[in-house]
Amino acid sequence: MNDRRTLDHFTGCLIGGAVGDALGAPIEFTRLPRIRMLYGEQGVTDYDTAYGRRGAITDDTQMTLFTAEGLILSKARQEYAGPDNIVLAVYHAYLRWLYTQDAQIQKRLIKGYGTCSIVDGVLTGYKELHCKRAPGNTCLSALRSGNIGNTGSPINNSKGCGGVMRTAPVGLAFPDAEEAFDVGCECAALTHGHPSGYLASGAAAALIADIIAGASLEDAVDNAVRILKTRRGMEECLRAVETALEYVSKGEESPETIEKIGAGWLAEEALAMSIYAAMIAGGDFSKGVLLAVNHSGDSDSTGAVTGNFLGALYGVGRIPEKWKEELELNDVITEISFDLFERFGMNISAV
Repeated sequence: MNDRRTLDHFTGCLIGGAVGDALGAPIEFTRLPRIRMLYGEQGVTDYDTAYGRRGAITDDTQMTLFTAEGLILSKARQEYAGPDNIVLAVYHAYLRWLYTQDAQIQKRLIKGYGTCSIVDGVLTGYKELHCKRAPGNTCLSALRSGNIGNTGSPINNSKGCGGVMRTAPVGLAFPDAEEAFDVGCECAALTHGHPSGYLASGAAAALIADIIAGASLEDAVDNAVRILKTRRGMEECLRAVETALEYVSKGEESPETIEKIGAGWLAEEALAMSIYAAMIAGGDFSKGVLLAVNHSGDSDSTGAVTGNFLGALYGVGRIPEKWKEELELNDVITEISFDLFERFGMNISAV
């Protein structure tokens, strides 16, 4: 296998996800006929203005960055020592993200935890991350509740895509696909309690772990499916992925086909649509992410997850320079990629 545990592929995964997110941001909530009316028959082929600028990221990339920060701090701060505290570190990072969306929460965090390590993080220092970019109501309400969800004690019954769209750093951090799957599930279950909501996230993390370990995309998908089949409540997620693989096997390639898989608002659909787009891409990053965003559903999330898969597979060098140059917070994403690689990439063990 071709080992991809390199800084190039770590950065490619996170930058790739952010590029897909930014390409989809202007057309989230826009129906396909309207997209074609605005951009032509091919739909979106480049960044357009969203949130006042070209190349703007959304809450998908924001939360991905905070996932990465939580993982990084799990290795850097003594209070998170030991494998049992990794998900807790990610939860605390999500509370910091919540603070960027709701400044009133800071006093409550200090009162509740009484330690600056919960409240303070590098990412909260960037004013751009204090912008609201259509944050998911499920993520907001779950984090505001003060309760910590997990797969054994679900916090709600949500299977929205808010877990799967932020899980890529878990796949980078954990070289073993089974372990990445489990940690990905638990990180998603912090806010999304339905099995489809967290199992899709675990599958995405396992897929990235195998890609980074050197597996082909096809083999990584097969192994994620194998793991998925062993988990309780996997039926919806498995059915969505199998539908995507059926369309891949037929060679069907169009926005109409990706819409047959779903709209991407649900976790299992976002995972399946992203697998479809990544596999149809045939080695072309641009083709994959553009296919992933040009549909009537959650374009930024499917673009982000597809970009994570393809960026991990091909490295940052295969992402068009024009998209990297205009990408919001490109330097911050690159820095976080380096920090994540420094903590996890040069060590075969994540714990």
